[in-house]
Amino acid sequence: MRAITYSSLGEAKDVLSMAEMPTPSPAKGEVLVRLAYSGVNPSDVKSRRGRPGMTRPPYDRVIPHSDGAGIIESVGEGVDADRVGQRVWIWNGQWQRPFGTAATHIVLPQDQAVALADDVTFETAASFGIPGLTATHAVFNGADIKGQTLLVQGGAGTVGYIAVQLAKWGGARVIATTGAAGAERAKSAGADVVLDYAAPDLAAQILAANDGRPVDQIIEVEFGVNIALDAEVIKPNGRIAAYGSAKVMDPTLPFLPLLFKAVTIDIILVYLLTDAQRSLAIEKLHDALRQNALDCPVETIFALSETVQAHEAVEAGARKGAILIDCQT
Repeated sequence: MRAITYSSLGEAKDVLSMAEMPTPSPAKGEVLVRLAYSGVNPSDVKSRRGRPGMTRPPYDRVIPHSDGAGIIESVGEGVDADRVGQRVWIWNGQWQRPFGTAATHIVLPQDQAVALADDVTFETAASFGIPGLTATHAVFNGADIKGQTLLVQGGAGTVGYIAVQLAKWGGARVIATTGAAGAERAKSAGADVVLDYAAPDLAAQILAANDGRPVDQIIEVEFGVNIALDAEVIKPNGRIAAYGSAKVMDPTLPFLPLLFKAVTIDIILVYLLTDAQRSLAIEKLHDALRQNALDCPVETIFALSETVQAHEAVEAGARKGAILIDCQT
């Protein structure tokens, strides 16, 4: 098989390279997937660069990326042979494993290859693993949202855009914050109100947009930057589902406002969802797809040989869709 690998940390152009490797065989309980597309996420870029305290990759050789979609080519002992030929999407492809989806093939436990409906494209499915499940868990882990008001901070980002759609599908009223360039994107996802996250009176605008009432839940992309505002606009016994805090990794919490509202802070790391949480998220994600309530746009597709450029595109930010690798070109 062909794969993109790295053995040291650094810039994409310096450490990523194409390699020919033996195609693996599935062991007991595993499947071999011939990948159509690999999804590139910010977490893949951060891992390749090296997270704080890291001086080398966790494995001698790494194939990056955790998301992808393709067809099961063979199965190991204990796996139903009828799964051969099944269309699937991948989650946690490179989580605590050396070899991810930036390759023509991947072997992994059969549960991590989820059956995909025939009417859902591989391009769409290649972004289900991280952005899709993060958004779905963030929106629905607080139980039924029908009739609630959800604030989606960063409603034009990849996760935020999906979260807005899912929240509307779930029967919620949605207030989204974006930069000026992302306002139309959040509106197209179905947000009832879109506000400029840089507005000096943003808290007042959020409350005014909800008829003077605090919001029920907040989906948060920049926890450290926004926690003081979130504490101001959340209702008593409300929930803040935080999946990111890139700008302020060591936030200072306004404890008293949070305490006297008994706010639940739900820190989300999609790789560590429990079996029950992941099953619920997959069920909700598939239900939304079946009801044509979810669009997962693709911005650019690169060839496998262009993975460096794909990483650079993710690093550049300001995207309006997924960055994918065509694993077979």
